[in-house]
Amino acid sequence: QVQLAESGGGLVQAGGSLRLSCAASGRASGRTASNYAMGWFRQAPEKEREFVAAISASGTGTAVADSVKGRFTISRDNAKNTVYLQMNSLKPEDTAVYVCALGRFPYGTSGSSVYDYWGQGTQVTVSS
Repeated sequence: QVQLAESGGGLVQAGGSLRLSCAASGRASGRTASNYAMGWFRQAPEKEREFVAAISASGTGTAVADSVKGRFTISRDNAKNTVYLQMNSLKPEDTAVYVCALGRFPYGTSGSSVYDYWGQGTQVTVSS
């Protein structure tokens, strides 16, 4: 079974930065996390879960949501089985629980249905 563990969340002031990490371990149905896309989602109170970013298995293909484009960057280090989300110029509206997920395919997408393993999430709070 693949297990995902997020870290790096916290409380920051608007305009600040955080770097989230998601470490993957184990195997799922004979596959390792490094062979599949990974994504970041977030959910704020009274809001639906929102796609944030995704990265392909190789790390060469990335996608980010319009709401964070230009501010957030997703990357991965397959040698460490870890995916990162660098968040700059944070805004109060970025406040949410951030969750990483492992995809079913090598290429990522914004659709949550193509991810079959999910972490527990890490809280990001941005104050004004």
